[in-house]
Parts: sequence; structure tokens; C-alpha cells
Amino acid sequence: MASKVSHFFPFSLVLPNMPGVAAQLIRSMNDDSMSLPALAELIGKDPSLSATVLRIANTARYSPLRSVSSLREATATLGMTTLRNLALGTCMAKAFPAVAGLDRRRFWCRGIATAHYAGLVGRATLVDPEIAYLGGLMLQTGQLLMMQIDKTGVADVESQILHPGDRFRLEQQRWHCTHSDVTAELARRWKFPDTLLVAFETVSYPLDSQPFSNLGAVLHVAALLADALVLEASPVEALEQSVPQLVARLHLNLDWLQDKLLTVADLAPEVDSMVG
Repeated sequence: MASKVSHFFPFSLVLPNMPGVAAQLIRSMNDDSMSLPALAELIGKDPSLSATVLRIANTARYSPLRSVSSLREATATLGMTTLRNLALGTCMAKAFPAVAGLDRRRFWCRGIATAHYAGLVGRATLVDPEIAYLGGLMLQTGQLLMMQIDKTGVADVESQILHPGDRFRLEQQRWHCTHSDVTAELARRWKFPDTLLVAFETVSYPLDSQPFSNLGAVLHVAALLADALVLEASPVEALEQSVPQLVARLHLNLDWLQDKLLTVADLAPEVDSMVG
């Protein structure tokens, strides 16, 4: 572990526990034999998680033709990928208790937006969209640990963010590491796939990383898009101004992306489930 990152992992720190169902959901990504009924059964082991997923499945964003009253119906309505993503998002929020001074709604809005954009950009750039979604969902969790150790510093950094991508630069200047570096160490302790560990370690400066990580680059782009959403800036302009070389490296079609942009209202049902 890099010495700068170790500052945020003192011996006294009690790490959040990844719920057992979440760990099984992550492992199921590499299990080709996992069926929709089996996935529903797995989620059903956690009554609270089941209730949350069903509530989201019945929102306008997922437009069911009729009311969804069971996990089996939810699997048919949402499909395996969406169902698993919703369940993982809920598990991730439950793993981290409320942190004093944190605007949980804003935080998880950015986190869910990052996840959705990571899956979208991943699909367009031949990166596994499910792994990209999970990476996007987890990317900013390092910031929650940073707040436990240096809440004033994190608040100061947040107050200075004016443009998408500022967070990486400001964190590097202050601590000589970023929230994605802290996330990488958390993911290592949680025994996440190596692909994600490498990606988290390269997210802050993807073009400077050797070897180049396509997933790390996708997560960087997704983080900028999510920042633009929260800051009410133009997402496409943010990419054009901040990371044109990265856009070119990924062969990302910005006209195509413009038609896929999210709104805060699009994410509201999922944000509600994570902060409620």
C-alpha cells in the first residue's frame, strides 16, 4: 500500500463490512451458469434488499407494464444486469453508515451517475459494462473513508470544486493521493477482482498509467460526466475541455453520448433507495 494512502487506513479505523449477499452478487458476474431465478433467490435472502429492489422496479424509470409484486416478476421486467446492478447499489449504500457533514443525496447521486455512465461508456468502448458499472458505483467510496480521517480536508476540497475533474487534482495536491487510490486499497481488502484494483489505481491519471487501463479510463470519463451532472455543467463540453486525448484514445463518439445523457430526475428512484 502506498505510504500516502496508508494515512487513511490507521489501525484504529474500523472498515465497513461488505454484505454477504453483495459478495455473492459480485462473484456471480463471472458465473455463466447463474440464472434469473437463481439471482432472484440470492437477492431474496436479504428481506430489506428485496423490498428496496421491488420498490425501484415499480418506479416510472423502469416503466413496468403492470405492478411488480415479486422478485421473479422483477427479473422478468428488469433483466439480470439491471437487477444485479440495483441490488449492488443498495448493498453498497448499506455498507457505509451516515457520515457527519456528508450530503448523502448529492454523494450517491454522483455515485449512481458514475456507475450508469461507466456501464454506458464501457459498452461503447468494448469494456465489460457490468464490471464498469460496479467500478463506477464503488469509485467514490474511498472518499467516505477519507472523511472519517480528515473531514475538514475533504470538506475544503469539495468547496473548491468548480469544474468536472477538479477533485482528482485538488486531492492530489493536498494528500498526494486521491479518493480512487483509497478506493483501490479498500477494494483490495474486500477482495474485489484484480481488474478493478488496477483500474482504481489508474483512474486519477489514466493517460499516464503504464500499461494503459481501458477500464480506468472509462471510470475517469464516467466520473467527469457525473461531476458535470451534479455541477449542472455541460457533460460533453467537460470532456472536450478536460480530456480530449482520453476521448480520442477511447474512440468515444460525443454526438452519440449527447443523446444518452442522464438527468438528476432519472436517478431519483435509485438515490432515494440509497439514502432512505
